[in-house]
Amino acid sequence: MSEISNIKKLLINMHCSCCKSGYDEDSIKIMRSEKGLLVFQVKCENCKKCFGMALLGMDSKELEKSLDMSGKKPDTNAEPINYDDVLDAHHFFQNLDENWSKYIN
Repeated sequence: MSEISNIKKLLINMHCSCCKSGYDEDSIKIMRSEKGLLVFQVKCENCKKCFGMALLGMDSKELEKSLDMSGKKPDTNAEPINYDDVLDAHHFFQNLDENWSKYIN
């Protein structure tokens, strides 16, 4: 299975925050892929809004294995991310030093 197909599985329940369109394989562009790192861009084909994502500690092969092992779609009943979650993530990333890779197994 291709990297883009795997990423599409991650985006299955996501949609553009501007126009609410879904994402397809044409929306995804791999920017960088190496051991322990996968960086990609997602662009809405309808309104052209872009955002980037990075998976640290997981390359495309590990992503595929993880998706295959789960055998199910993401939980759509999961509680949405709230303001405190965003602040916690911001503080975590803000406090990483130049040795951030030590946090990845």
